[in-house]
Amino acid sequence: MAKAEHVTDRARRVEERRARADYTGGVYGSMLAASVVVGVGTLGSFPRLELVLLLLLTGVVFWVAHVHAQLFGARLAEHSLDRRIVFEVCRDEWPIVNAAVPPALAVAISPVLGLDIQGALWLALSVAVAGQVGWSAAAARRAGASWRLVAVTASVNLLLGLLIISFKIFLKH
Repeated sequence: MAKAEHVTDRARRVEERRARADYTGGVYGSMLAASVVVGVGTLGSFPRLELVLLLLLTGVVFWVAHVHAQLFGARLAEHSLDRRIVFEVCRDEWPIVNAAVPPALAVAISPVLGLDIQGALWLALSVAVAGQVGWSAAAARRAGASWRLVAVTASVNLLLGLLIISFKIFLKH
C-alpha cells in the first residue's frame, strides 16, 4: 500500500471511529465513580490521596474487566484476536477510566477550595454526577437526537445521579 493510501485509510478509520463514538463508557464510568464516593467508608491517614487512588484504580479495574469481557466474550466469538482488535477494544473502553479523572481531580484540589474531607467527598460526588449527565447529553446529541430528547436524557441521568446522592445521604459512615 502506498503511503498516501495508508494515510487516507487511517484518516477514514479515525473518522469512522468518531462517527460511531460510544459514550456509554463515560456514563458508566461516571456512575461508577459516584458509587465509589458513596461507598467509601473510613479512610486512613491520607484520606484525599486514598480517595483519588481508589477512584482511579476502580476505573482501571472496571476498564480491564470490560476489555476482558469484550475480547474473550463477544469478540472472540466473532473474530480471532490480533493486536489491532485488542488496541481497538482497549481504546473503546477507555472512557470508563477517563470518567474517574474529574472526580479524582476534584478531591485533589479540594484543599485549595478550603474543603474538609466530607466537603471533598461531596464535591467528587457532584462532579461525577455532572459527568454522568454531561456524557449522556453528549451521547444523545452525537446520535442526532433532538434537543428535547437530549434534555430528557440529561434529566433521566440527573435523576439517577440524585438517586445515587440520596444513597450517600442515607449511608452514614
